[in-house]
Amino acid sequence: MTGHRIAAAGALLAALGIALGAFGAHALQRMLEPRALEWWHTAVQYQMWNAVGLLALGALTVRAGAAALLIGVGTLIFSGTLYAMALTDARWLGMVTPVGGLLMIAGWLLAAWKLARR
Repeated sequence: MTGHRIAAAGALLAALGIALGAFGAHALQRMLEPRALEWWHTAVQYQMWNAVGLLALGALTVRAGAAALLIGVGTLIFSGTLYAMALTDARWLGMVTPVGGLLMIAGWLLAAWKLARR
């Protein structure tokens, strides 16, 4: 995966995060219980931080394809399950959410290792 594609993925995650954040703040604020709104907010936060991170990784000249893939997939799983939990009664997804978190951690550790080896 090239730096340009990594940065493009980060930009897409950021655009989607902004849209989902606005949707949560305006459309869902009166519809969801406070706990569900917290899940939504957490999902948007993690999505945005990882989007910014992918933009930064894409700008570097280090080969970070595998790290970016772990971060991206982890973000989709982590944030996606929280979004789904907020909108539905599928509380069982809470068992899947940590898998996304572990993938994000693994991706950032791999990125750190690759950067340190430069």
